[in-house]
Amino acid sequence: MNKVDSIRAMREKLLAGRGGGAGTARPQEAGVVRKILEKHGRRASQIIAILHDMQAVYHYLPEPDLRIISRELDIPLTRLYAIATFYKAFRLVPRGRHEVSLCMGTACHVRGAMRVKDAIERELGIKAGGTTDDMRVSFETVRCLGCCGQAPVMVVDEALVTKLDHLTVGTTLEKYR
Repeated sequence: MNKVDSIRAMREKLLAGRGGGAGTARPQEAGVVRKILEKHGRRASQIIAILHDMQAVYHYLPEPDLRIISRELDIPLTRLYAIATFYKAFRLVPRGRHEVSLCMGTACHVRGAMRVKDAIERELGIKAGGTTDDMRVSFETVRCLGCCGQAPVMVVDEALVTKLDHLTVGTTLEKYR
C-alpha cells in the first residue's frame, strides 16, 4: 500500500468512527463549520482565519468540511487545497490528540537528538511523521525550537521538555499514551 492509499484508508477509518462516509459530513459537523463561517462574516477574505479555526476544532482540515466551505463561500475546492498545502500550519491528514515535536537542529543533534528520536520511535511504535494507530500521539521532527542551551528539546502539545535523554523518553511520554 502506497502513502496515498494509506492516508485514504486512515481517513476512511476515521470518518467511519465519526459516522460519515467519504465526502460527507454529519449535520453537527456542518453546523460547526457554519458557525466558524458566521464568526468570520462569511467573507472569503477571511479564509486563512477560517481554516485556522477549523483546524483548531479537528486538528486537521477534513475534506467534507472543506467542501462545505467551498460551497458556502464560492471558493473552488482546488483553491482551498492550494492554500492548505502552501502553509505548513495546515494539515490534511488526521493528527493524534497529542503532538510531539523533537528538535533536530545543530545543538540538539550534537547533544544526542538522534538517539532520542530513535527512543521515541521505539516507545511509540511509529516513525517520525507518523501517528499511532489509536490516534493518541503524532510524532514529527523539526529543524529548531530555539532552545539551544537546553538541548536536546522537544515540545509535547505546548509543553517544552528540555535536556532530554534517550533513556528517560519512556517516562516523559508515559502520560500522553
